[in-house]
Amino acid sequence: MNDDILFDALGPKAKARLRTVSILCGLVLLGLLALVLVRLGASGQLDPARWAILVDGAMLRFLLQGLVMTLLVGLVSTVLSVAVGVLLALGRLSRKRWLSWPCATVIEFFRAMPLLLILFFFMFGLPLLGVRVPIFWQLVLAIVAHAGAIFAEIVRAGILAVGRGQSEAGHAIGLRHWETMAFVVLPQAARALAPALISQTVRVIKESSLGYVVGIAELLNNGKVLGEFSGDFIQAYVGAGLLYIVVNIALSRVAERLANRKKTLVREPS
Repeated sequence: MNDDILFDALGPKAKARLRTVSILCGLVLLGLLALVLVRLGASGQLDPARWAILVDGAMLRFLLQGLVMTLLVGLVSTVLSVAVGVLLALGRLSRKRWLSWPCATVIEFFRAMPLLLILFFFMFGLPLLGVRVPIFWQLVLAIVAHAGAIFAEIVRAGILAVGRGQSEAGHAIGLRHWETMAFVVLPQAARALAPALISQTVRVIKESSLGYVVGIAELLNNGKVLGEFSGDFIQAYVGAGLLYIVVNIALSRVAERLANRKKTLVREPS
């Protein structure tokens, strides 16, 4: 989508004001960063000995073990969320009201619910009903319930973006409705939505940090334990944060490449 459709092109004065505001915001952020570093230095938090935990082999392995669990939760949650999202999207787009209305209700309900509240239901609500779920699945199912609803709306938007002619072409060659969706519409929608789906995957990985609530030894929880063990909380959380940043930047780069590739394919003549 062309940005000019949403925003008017900036004139020379507007560009000058934007440049001035950007410079002022940058100076304010640099000032705040300098103030934080001064306060940390005054309290001894910048002492190299305190940061040694981030290069200590055993402690670094402990953080990396948490990263592996975070990626496992993220991978399982993403796969299940996409599957649930596709089913809910197809159900909401169904012409049968007995199917589309319940799917729409489920999507809107879980989109509106805070993830933490859903997690509390799996932690405390299900045991009251006599259902006990391992803590790994308490976290995964809570994420799937929330992220599945968001994936459903992303997939639904992608299906609606595919031209109706594609469905009509599938029906014209004798494909059934579900065959047309599976082999014609969904592959095209998935290619178009790949960047958005990866961005949502990044969000799912960050949501796995709620694992500390249920006691899973994921990255943030291991960072907390490392901080309690060493007494260097800031350094431990900074280490965990850096690992989150590395993983999320890598996935964001993949999304950008897919988006650029899509633009290139659109510009190239067929």
